[in-house]
Amino acid sequence: MSRRLLIALGGNAIKKSDEAGTTQEQFQNVEVTCRQIVRLLQRFGEDDRIAITHGNGPQVGNLLVQQEEASGLVPAQEFDVVGAMSQGQIGYMFQQTLQNSLKRAGGRLAKTPVVALVNQVLVSLEDSEFLDPTKPIGNFFTKEEAEGLAKEKGYVIDPPAGPVHADKKRTGFVIKQVKPTGSTPNPFRRVVPSPDPIENVEGGVINALVDRGAIVIASGGGGVPVVANDDGTLDGVFSVIDKDLAGERMAEAIDATDFIILTDVEHALLDFGKPTQRPIREMSVEDAERYIAEGHFLPGSMGPKVEACVRFLKWGGERAIITSLERLVDAFDAKTGTHIHK
Repeated sequence: MSRRLLIALGGNAIKKSDEAGTTQEQFQNVEVTCRQIVRLLQRFGEDDRIAITHGNGPQVGNLLVQQEEASGLVPAQEFDVVGAMSQGQIGYMFQQTLQNSLKRAGGRLAKTPVVALVNQVLVSLEDSEFLDPTKPIGNFFTKEEAEGLAKEKGYVIDPPAGPVHADKKRTGFVIKQVKPTGSTPNPFRRVVPSPDPIENVEGGVINALVDRGAIVIASGGGGVPVVANDDGTLDGVFSVIDKDLAGERMAEAIDATDFIILTDVEHALLDFGKPTQRPIREMSVEDAERYIAEGHFLPGSMGPKVEACVRFLKWGGERAIITSLERLVDAFDAKTGTHIHK
């Protein structure tokens, strides 16, 4: 039986937390990631297919800072355009590096086409995130720096959920305290809406390319978020879609049998941060939903990953796995990782 696999890559596949994020550093990380992917591809049959998605958190935050700080010299681009920039940037790195890795592998893999797409994902302006944004991006701030930004640039700090300051919430002018007081001198950070993905707009094109044997890199950073107008036209919106939840929509679009989320840990953990913390190697959809409700998986971290796996299996997928990049092949062979089943 042929397999169709969607791999969702975490931020550590592109930039490590202790790195500055230079071009050279990012290419080195992408090289390591591509070597792992090629190891898996060497085990695949000719009829098996693979597609890739990835995060863009540090990159899109840095690009946004660059846009705004240089706005006195050149016009700053809108945030949906900045998201597309990050897709092109990271997609290019993976496209070229994976092409080179496949050529070095030789044989039939050397002829495998690789393509990166700038990809839109549909969201709704009725999503509650547009009235209570939660996705942190960019630099951390002290309380004084946050207050300075509020005074100088019009940000609002820790606004209540709801229609108050709706214009600020929908245009990225919100700062929230995202870490406890006393835990760090810089507990504040800019936050933007993170709406739930509805559909991968170019899903049909992606599926056709996968059918033809191409490795498609798409939905990067959760895709460029767009809303549909009454006449069917699309407009970009100021938000960041969770890349794992968007990756699940892409998995549906390519009729994936397998969905693997790669992060910086080998297993999802129960009782995270407590003395009773322990890895979980296998759980049913029902188990996963109960653990989510009990608060075992943090929002914005492991929570969306488990939720994406649950959605994939409920849609009709066969296997969903969460593990670390370094254990990709072992996890595919069911030797490690957290495996979620129906």
